[in-house]
Amino acid sequence: MRALVQRVSQASVSIDGEITGSIDAGLVILVGIHEDDDEEDVTYIVSKTLNLRIFSNNTGALDIHANLLVISQFTLYGDTRRGRRPSFSHAMPPEPAAALFDCTLRLFEQTGLNVQTGQFQAHMLVSIHNDGPGFHHDRLC
Repeated sequence: MRALVQRVSQASVSIDGEITGSIDAGLVILVGIHEDDDEEDVTYIVSKTLNLRIFSNNTGALDIHANLLVISQFTLYGDTRRGRRPSFSHAMPPEPAAALFDCTLRLFEQTGLNVQTGQFQAHMLVSIHNDGPGFHHDRLC
């Protein structure tokens, strides 16, 4: 499982011109799910993301009650080592990935933080107003 985490001053996601989720200051979390991932990987990524000390005064998302915009992003498993066209063969197929993504959302929501999202497998337009450096965490199984 991979999470690309970006601290933002605001962010939103829209589908077909309609905003389906938006946040003020907080984190945008793009989540890629590997073909071998399971609920243990979800628990690890959620915990790691929530406890990253990336806000002022060395605080994490839980400390400041950050807003979260969580987006499924299978392209985090794009492999371009061969040829010019990325291969997504290591991304989990859509049906089981949707279930693990839902599990990921539930774990983020259990924190009591404001969690927004788009729609799994939809063509989404994500607007991000970056606020500092991004962080990437990768857990390969």
